[in-house]
Order: sequence, then structure tokens, then C-alpha cells
Amino acid sequence: MPGTDLVLPGGGLVRASAAYHRSEDVPGRTWGLYMDPFWAPTWPSRMLPWENMALPVDFDEAVEAIDEAYKIISDGGMVEVGCQGGIGRTGTVIACWAIRDGIVPSEAVQWVRDTYILRAVETPIQEWWVEWYGAHVNGTTAPPRPRGSR
Repeated sequence: MPGTDLVLPGGGLVRASAAYHRSEDVPGRTWGLYMDPFWAPTWPSRMLPWENMALPVDFDEAVEAIDEAYKIISDGGMVEVGCQGGIGRTGTVIACWAIRDGIVPSEAVQWVRDTYILRAVETPIQEWWVEWYGAHVNGTTAPPRPRGSR
């Protein structure tokens, strides 16, 4: 559930949060990655344009931001990741970090649902994006984008 500290498969620590958990003082937080303008962080962080229930506005920027945060996690920092409800976009990013830690892209969404919250990665297009991210970072062919997706 949002407001939960999670351990990634490789041992890195992340905090999954929702906008209603916004706090200036989160013990151990090194950095934040946020996908909702409500956050307006005043601490070291990055805002990633990404509409609720949809895809990142800019795929390259999203990969860069997710990988920047993953580097901090890999170096021992604790990254807080959050969106409005802390489920869809937040779960999508956590699934991407799980891929970086060796989870097979086709299993990353289920890993997040088993580890964090059953409703994580809320939409089929977000599930597709996790697969796209995995193909992108692994240098393989991405699955075709679903029709009618935004």
C-alpha cells in the first residue's frame, strides 16, 4: 500500500508513496521521483510528466529519470517514488527498477503486485510500457503498442 518501504530484488530500498503522504521529512529519503504535480518537492528530486492512468509524456525522459533514480538506489540511497494515488504510475516505475535488478520484463508487473499492492500498474497500457522499458534497456524488440492507447 502507498507509504510502504520496499526492497527491490537487488536489495535496494525504495518508498512507494501517494500524494496524500507528501512530507518534507521522510527519514532516510535520499531523493524522489514524482509523477504528479501535487508533489511540488522542495527536496532533491525530479518531476516526470506522466498523466494518470496513461503513459509518460516523453519516453526518453522517462527512461532517463527512472535510470537516474535507479543509480541512486544502486549506490545505497533510498528513493521515494510517488504519483497521485501511489499505485499505477508508482507501480510502473517500481516494475522498471525490478527489471534493472534482473526480473524478466514479462514477470515484473506480477512481482510488483506480489511485493507491493495487487492493483499496482493499473492499466493495460502501463503493463505494456513496462514491457517496452524492458525491451528498451535489454536491447530487444518491444511488443507492439496496443491500439487506441494514449
